[in-house]
Amino acid sequence: MRQLLLRPGAEELSYEIRGIVKKARQIEALGYPITWENIGDPIQKSNQVPDWMKEIIADLLKKDKTYGYADSKGVLETRQFLAELNNEKGGSQITAEDILFFNGLGDAIAKLYQFLIPTARIIGPSPAYSTHSSAEAAHANAAPITYKLDPDNQWLPDMEDLYLKVKYNPSIVGILIINPDNPTGMVYPKEVLEGFVKIAEEFNLLLIADEIYQNITYNGIEAIALSEVIGDRPAISLKGISKEFPWPGARCGWMEFYNREASREFSKLCQTLENAKMIEVCSTILPQLAIPKIMNHPAYQSYRAEANAHIGKRSDWMREILGDIEGIKFNPTQGAFYNTIVFDEKLLTPDQSLPIKDEKLKGLLDTWLNDPEMPLDKRFVYYLLAAERICVVPISSFCSDLRGFRVTLLEENEEVFKDTFLRLGKTIRQYLKSEI
Repeated sequence: MRQLLLRPGAEELSYEIRGIVKKARQIEALGYPITWENIGDPIQKSNQVPDWMKEIIADLLKKDKTYGYADSKGVLETRQFLAELNNEKGGSQITAEDILFFNGLGDAIAKLYQFLIPTARIIGPSPAYSTHSSAEAAHANAAPITYKLDPDNQWLPDMEDLYLKVKYNPSIVGILIINPDNPTGMVYPKEVLEGFVKIAEEFNLLLIADEIYQNITYNGIEAIALSEVIGDRPAISLKGISKEFPWPGARCGWMEFYNREASREFSKLCQTLENAKMIEVCSTILPQLAIPKIMNHPAYQSYRAEANAHIGKRSDWMREILGDIEGIKFNPTQGAFYNTIVFDEKLLTPDQSLPIKDEKLKGLLDTWLNDPEMPLDKRFVYYLLAAERICVVPISSFCSDLRGFRVTLLEENEEVFKDTFLRLGKTIRQYLKSEI
């Protein structure tokens, strides 16, 4: 080309969660079924959307207003409803004017980083959710800045690591919290959230919380919302319906702005995000209209409680199957529907393998393993895909120095779920003991 097309940092836009699908499709083309554990899509895993929810959406489709524009910020009645939900928690209070809708949280995250100056950095957790880390790195033209989540301490954040990185890097203007966490399934205790707020107060930082899994917790755990602990700190919460209803295809998410007048710079950022949405006109109206009708339905709370209980049961099954395997670090999940399993790195070598009987499969695998710089967890993931046709995501792809993989807890069929993780456990043991 006459000039360069990509700015520095654009290469950071990667999404291995879907990238691994290309490899799995090659195996499918050979006639093998795939067990998909790469992405958090409840619908893909036999989750049944209740009839009463479908009826609400069907009724909305009969109304003419469903086919028009919404207010640029989003449907007013829905924003009022969501503001009231937040205010019932008793923390930072907001109005409908503090809520801004987007076409999914991916859209919201991209917009948030788009308008920050490149020198303004948001430090986020590692392992990192790819949508956040990639967008932050691309906006800054540099690798993401992260703080550690500790697999030896139930995936809780290393607060000393966070504090020192913030203290000695004045370009950091905000802290990202994902609670409940993707990809680890950890839920932050209140005292940890208060620790984030304390650091934000000391260094005058913005707090950003991805809380899309806020209402997906189980086994006696409940998530504390950021708004309950921030006091007068400026903050943004990112929320949506794709996991909770679930309705991932709706592409419907929103931001909640807390204490937007506490900082002139933060107020300007909120206004800029609103202006950007006005240029687009609005986000999709159908799911916005459905939110209060679904969440106010008399069956909703029991539906969500039952769904959470099922995920909690699957978390227990996973612990029973994988929890005692030598050579991995396993933490039971508390929220969301993912788990991250980490290898003892001393036990991973480039000489490990699994037997592949099908020569065509083996040929595919050989082409995948050509990269001499490939992280060793990705090597395991490729072997797992070829040997057992189980598709997972390597943790090295989540902006982490750890080596492991992420799985989901979404499979509704008990027999399929247990079979998947029994095969996975067998494969881990076999791989760690193998040599070429």
